[in-house]
Amino acid sequence: MTDTIFGKITRGEIPTEFLYEDEHCVVIRDINPQAPTHVLIIPRKPIPMLVEANSEDQALLGHLLLVAGKVAEQLGVGDAFRLVINNGAGGGQTVFHLHLHILAGREMAEGALAAGLH
Repeated sequence: MTDTIFGKITRGEIPTEFLYEDEHCVVIRDINPQAPTHVLIIPRKPIPMLVEANSEDQALLGHLLLVAGKVAEQLGVGDAFRLVINNGAGGGQTVFHLHLHILAGREMAEGALAAGLH
């Protein structure tokens, strides 16, 4: 796997404000927000995409979901948000380092996904 901008961010090589940080992941604001609240949860472990995760990653994947709920509450959107994971280029993924999007602050139509999520 080649290094990505998210790998550099998680290692502190690119200065970025972390909204949340622990030994497993960081949370940052999306630089191209698709909603009033749009943050990314990025695991420190560089998994290129969800389908490349394996049984060793089960605890990490669960942790990312728990962090999503915690961060949504901290941001004041815990009662209404969308959580998105894009998988592969055809699924809208442009940065091949697994990450979760929290989107909130606007009406999310049933079945409609915001365009441009990477």
